[in-house]
Amino acid sequence: MEQKTNMISDEAVIKATGKSWHAWFNQIDLQDGMRKSHQEIVALLKEESEIDPWWQQMITVEYEKARGLRKQHEMPDGFQISKSKTIAAKPKALFIAWQDADLRKTWLEDPGFMIRKATKYKTLRITWIDGKSDVNVYFYPKKDKTQVSINHGKLPDEESALRMKGYWGEQLQKLAAIFK
Repeated sequence: MEQKTNMISDEAVIKATGKSWHAWFNQIDLQDGMRKSHQEIVALLKEESEIDPWWQQMITVEYEKARGLRKQHEMPDGFQISKSKTIAAKPKALFIAWQDADLRKTWLEDPGFMIRKATKYKTLRITWIDGKSDVNVYFYPKKDKTQVSINHGKLPDEESALRMKGYWGEQLQKLAAIFK
């Protein structure tokens, strides 16, 4: 039976690593994985296999989720969500809609965040209004449109992560509406 976890099928995992999710999870279980930290499981995979570091991390995270050691959206430093939308506008216009405080007030419910770093028309690094969580905004050009991708990290719990995922979906809809 094919097991699918996250969004990566058994077939893709076997092709990339030589083993299925089930085989990897059994291998970790046999090494007392339920009692190991994230770092210890990654070290075990590094020691016992020749898979690259990305797959070591992916297998460890999926093992933790499958065994109830990690919740949906949980990261080592809190919870993280992402949301994206392709909008009929150029990156420059969308970047300005985020960067300009007055313009931001026309579409964003909570416009009072702090921009820590900006790469013109490409990325914004933001400290969110709670002063604790981080928002990274990426602008990917696609012909006459732009994909706006948001990663919101260091959220305190699963409930906050789910709430912010919905929040960002609504805000991106409002942003798209000003470019129609």
